[in-house]
Amino acid sequence: MASIAATDHGTAPQPPVAPDRRRRSRLKMRNTLVGWSFILPNFLGFGLLTLVPIVVLFYMSFTNWNVFGKADWIGFTNYQRLIGDGSFQISVINTLYYSALHIPLTIIVSLGLALLLNNKLRGVAFFRTAAFFPYITSIVAIAVVWNLLFSPEYGPINEGLRFLGIQNPPGWLTSPEWAMPAVVIVSTWRDMGYYMILFLAGLQTVPRELHEAARMDGANVWQRFVNVTIPCLRPTMFFVTVMLTINSFKIFDLILVMTEGGPGQSTLVLSQFIFRKGFEESQYGYASAASVALFFLCIIVTVVQFVWNKKRST
Repeated sequence: MASIAATDHGTAPQPPVAPDRRRRSRLKMRNTLVGWSFILPNFLGFGLLTLVPIVVLFYMSFTNWNVFGKADWIGFTNYQRLIGDGSFQISVINTLYYSALHIPLTIIVSLGLALLLNNKLRGVAFFRTAAFFPYITSIVAIAVVWNLLFSPEYGPINEGLRFLGIQNPPGWLTSPEWAMPAVVIVSTWRDMGYYMILFLAGLQTVPRELHEAARMDGANVWQRFVNVTIPCLRPTMFFVTVMLTINSFKIFDLILVMTEGGPGQSTLVLSQFIFRKGFEESQYGYASAASVALFFLCIIVTVVQFVWNKKRST
């Protein structure tokens, strides 16, 4: 009897665990379905509007198709043709030339604006908006205005250069040597506001304590910028560089409305080469091959940037 009483008082009845497990399982399933309901539309849009066209693009690059009739499989003929195409080679060189000018110039100008407008100045909100406004302005309106500004004979830019004593100012958009630098100037002016916003967001994360400590150690403004601001801006700088690189390789609309690839082929870039072959000459298989080349060029440069950034971070 004593043992029975000890057993009765020593062990309390355990509650059933099966209902709790089922309840947690249902809650987990519901949370999973809610999460998928948020991301599924994005996945569907990506699959239908991006993934499927990319797969079709790769297939079309191995065919000969001009919209009408059947797409004939021709293997690597389009890629072999690209290697010997002089216009394609010029477009690649012009794209790299544009990117080599546009990327560093935009980073320098946008970072300088961000540093200037990060201070507590009177009317700083207005100047931030004014700097960002060109990015949302119609590209056609921008091209028309800048074409007038770059007019060799009557444009205010050359008039100002003549006033400064330059007797033979550049021909800008009418000159094969100066057309691409003119496009770079306009593109930098248009894009600097957007990347300024990104740099401003990065500057907000720089701890003020680091600047105060560096100032107490006797560091001047330039030393604080190099040793405090730039290291703290490394993630933002990396993102800006990657986005600028990809957008520079895909430049199309501004050149199309400003120069149409001219004079001659001095501003012909890869995107416009693809547009000409596909929509003007109806060589969709050949244009697809050039698009694949542009795709891999962007991938290679982006991977190199990721590897370089990872090595610098370690």
